[in-house]
Formats: sequence, structure tokens, C-alpha cells
Amino acid sequence: MPATALRRPADPVPPPAAPGWRARLAPPGVAALVLVLYVWWSLLQWHRWEVPSWDLGIFTQLAKSYAAGEGPVVHIKGHGADLLGDHFHPILVLLGPLYALFPSALTLLVLQDVLVAVSAGALTRFAVRALGTAPGVLLGLAYGLSFGLQAAVAVQFHEVAFALPLLVLALGSLVERRWAAAALWAAPVAFVKEDLGVTVAALGLVLVWRAHREAGGERGPVLLGLGLAAWGAAWSALAVAVVLPALSTDGRFAYADRLDLAAAAADPLGALVSLVVPGQKALTWLTLLAVGVVLVLRSPLALVALPTLLWRMLSPNHGYWGTGWHYSAVLMPIVFVALLDAVLRLRHGRLRRLARAAPALALAVALLLVPGRPLADLADPAAYRPDPRADVKAGVVAAVPEEASVATDLTLMHYLVPRAQVYWLGSEGDPAPEYVVVDQLGATWGGNPPEDVAAYARERYGAGYAVVRDEKHLVLVRRQD
Repeated sequence: MPATALRRPADPVPPPAAPGWRARLAPPGVAALVLVLYVWWSLLQWHRWEVPSWDLGIFTQLAKSYAAGEGPVVHIKGHGADLLGDHFHPILVLLGPLYALFPSALTLLVLQDVLVAVSAGALTRFAVRALGTAPGVLLGLAYGLSFGLQAAVAVQFHEVAFALPLLVLALGSLVERRWAAAALWAAPVAFVKEDLGVTVAALGLVLVWRAHREAGGERGPVLLGLGLAAWGAAWSALAVAVVLPALSTDGRFAYADRLDLAAAAADPLGALVSLVVPGQKALTWLTLLAVGVVLVLRSPLALVALPTLLWRMLSPNHGYWGTGWHYSAVLMPIVFVALLDAVLRLRHGRLRRLARAAPALALAVALLLVPGRPLADLADPAAYRPDPRADVKAGVVAAVPEEASVATDLTLMHYLVPRAQVYWLGSEGDPAPEYVVVDQLGATWGGNPPEDVAAYARERYGAGYAVVRDEKHLVLVRRQD
């Protein structure tokens, strides 16, 4: 008897939903709704002059450099710094042409919203084809409103936004057993960030397992999955061991201290405990289980999330452990496509009632998690109150001449990047800029801002400066040549 005859039969591929008008309109409808919500949020944040970190300023300056044909030069990270020496994200070269057309940091915010919406539409399309229109829409909305996507949009643009549609398309194709499509969509994810090559490798291994089990003994899909796994692992290794050290300012991978694999290997039991302790880590695991209605564990696709979860939870940096910031964004496509896969596997078994209710339950969980998260601001009248210093901030930005060099703290950083050569006040070794901007109320200073900004700039840069504007604790000084 041939070996293939002994394999467990593959789960039946669900017939595609009837191509009625509801099924055709559902994916773009979900995408449009998600896009409106997140663009609305981004515009609200933009007009409140919110700057949660310097990251948007960095990526805007990167886009500006690419648009000018200057490569990945980002002076905010240090004079002449190559951002590809900080993180491996060659896919961001795509920002250049878009920024050339719309030179604003807001462009990056809207682009991220579009990428989120496209991924929501793609997930809805897979779900509608597999489950029908209503369940597909429910699952697509649950994904679009998920905590990981909200947190990512709230902390503004990051490179992982490019991974969202690619992962949805790759994993959705894997569910539909379109092996080549899954590999082709997954391969570029390795160019989004150095750690995501390992995620691609994990996806490749899951493809191998499913193809071996479900492809009727064909070697082609298995070899394709092995090739994808090798591709992803190779790019992560090359990025961390070669590219990043070669392009960094100090000849090493800047984040090597964020994960000590040798220590984990030396104490595996302690490492295992540290995956869920302290409680912030356990809460992240439980939140992921909740949004996946627990059924997510019944799909092997959930294993693709492990590389991201392991490096985050094993890191000594507590900023990686929780559900905030953008670190959970890449987990959302994995969790929700794995949930779709689990529903398909279980809907004819003992758990069929729970499986059929899963899309509605997933949306209910997503909605229950909205209070206290970014999208809740859309219903909060206080969120629409204008910044009392908005006119002053706009005036300071306008007072910096086009193409001038300016060193600044966080408050006006990404608003200044399109018009000026921006430096970060905390960097060492920068040339004396023509202008210096200090927000004496800004979080940058930790309650201890310089009172005499001109004297501060003179001491820092060794050149004379005079005050140009000083209003509502926003101070602009100009170099005196």
C-alpha cells in the first residue's frame, strides 16, 4: 500500500461563496469602513499636534531622502546616519515616490491607514469565500478593529504596516491551498524588518506540513515551503549578522542586547517561565487568545506568530511585553487567518456550534476591547478640543525657512521635516544647526527644560544664537554667523 494512502484525509476545501452582489461588495465595504475610521483617527491626532515618539519624524525623513535620491540617510538618528544600519527595512524604498508626490508626514499616516484597510478587505474576501457573506464580514470587522491595529495606528507610522496585507494574502492563500501564491506573498515580508524573516521561515514550515498532509503526495509544494523557510531564515541571519553591523555607526547590531538567546538556552526552565511572567506578558497572551476566540489554537497557522511572541517575551525590554505600541500589529493577520482556518476545520465536528459562532464572538471581543483604546476617542468630545498652542506651533514651523537646518525636540519634529533639515537635540556630534526649537513644556525634557534656550544652544553647539520667537513656552533661536 502506498504511503500516501495512510495519511489522514485532508479537510475538505470549502466551496466558494456564491458570487452574489453582497459577497462582491463585502470586502471593499469592510475596507472602506476601516479606512474611514483610521484616517479619521489619524487626522484627529494630526490636528491635535500629538507626537508619541520620534519614529514618524525618522520615517518621514527617510521618505524624504529616498524621494531626493539620497538613500536611507536620516540625520535625526545622527548626522549622516544610514537608517538601514538601525533596522533592516529595504521595502521602505517604496515611500520615496509617494512622498515626492505628497511631501508631508501625514502622507505616511494615511499610507499606514490604507495598508491596514487593504489587509482588512483581503481578510474579508478570504472569509466570505470560505464562510459566506455575513460571517466573513463579521470576521473582517473583528480584524479591522483589533487591538493590535489600533495601537499601531495610534503610535503613528512604522515599517510593519507593509507586512499586514502581505501576511493576510500569504496566510489566506495557504488556507485555500494555493501554495505558490502563499509563498510569493510571504517572500517580501522578509524585507519589512529583520525579525520578520524568521516569521517567513515559520510560515514556510507550516506550508511544508500542510502541503505534505494535503497536497496528495506532490513534492512541488513541499519543496516550495522548504525554499520559503530557507529564504526567510537566510535574510534574517544576513540582516542581523552582516547588513546591520556593516551600515551602523558603531559596527554592530544596535538591538543585540534586546534578546539573549544564550541565557535562554542555559536556563530553559527559567526562559519558559519568563514567557508569561510578569503579568503584563500573561495579559498579552490572554488578549491574543481572546481575540482568537481560543479556537485559534486549533490551527497550525497560529505557529507563525511564535517567532514574534518569543523574541518579545524573552527580551528584558518591558516595552515589548504589553499590548500597546505597534509590536502586536503583525500578529493580527496571523491570529485572524488562523481563526478562519480553525473555523473551517471545526465546523463539521463536535465544536461546530462554537465554530459557527466564532466570527460573531471575535467581533464581540474586538468591540469589548475598544473602550480605553484609540478608536474610542472618535466618540469622545474632549478629543476634538483644539490644541491651545496650535497657532503658536504652526507659527514656529513657518518661521523656519525652507531647507534650513534645525535641531528640535519631539514636539514639532515631524512637522518640520518636510521643510527643513532636521536634527534631534539629543544626538552628539551634529553640526551647529541654523535654528534650534525647544518646547519647554514638552515631554522630552522630563520637567527640566532649558530656561535660556539661546545659552543652551550656544553651549551645546559652540556657536552664538539669538531668540527669534518665544511664545507659550515654545522658543525658536537662530544662529548668529
